[in-house]
Amino acid sequence: MAEDAEVDENEDEDGEEKPKKSKKKLLLFVGLPVVIVLLVAIGVGLMLMGGGDEEVVLDEDGKPVNVSESTESKMASGPVPIFYQMPEILVNISGEEEGEQLILQINIQLEVPDEETIHQLDLLLPRVVDQYQSFLRELRVEDIKGSAGNYRLRLELLRRVNLAMQPAYVNDVLIEKLLVN
Repeated sequence: MAEDAEVDENEDEDGEEKPKKSKKKLLLFVGLPVVIVLLVAIGVGLMLMGGGDEEVVLDEDGKPVNVSESTESKMASGPVPIFYQMPEILVNISGEEEGEQLILQINIQLEVPDEETIHQLDLLLPRVVDQYQSFLRELRVEDIKGSAGNYRLRLELLRRVNLAMQPAYVNDVLIEKLLVN
């Protein structure tokens, strides 16, 4: 009877044998994912810490100098951008509805690399304005809606002014006012 009371650890109450829980399987299904997560965490941590290879700059006396101060002074003494104010441009554009006519009013400044480019712009201004007006008249309201439309407009204006002024060039087009009535 004592033998009946004792149930073998590997057998059920029904007398069927239970499968043994293998330590290898336990290690495979629990230990391996833990190791992988730890390795990934260490890799991400190292990437986020980045290279600690900061360059130490020394002055004449051999004392370390704050690098950010030296770069700020270099940037402050860098070239100052030169801007050219274009005349205001007014053109008719197509509205969202069929036959609707709207007026586009735009004020533009051009960032130029040097004074010589300003002289070129003064000479070629009629050509640049003509390029701009012919492009702007073909626009629809949908073309300039949103930040993506504004970005595409700036890129196209920059492309057209650079084509009109070759070999001189403009660095950037800044839109001061863009009004559609």
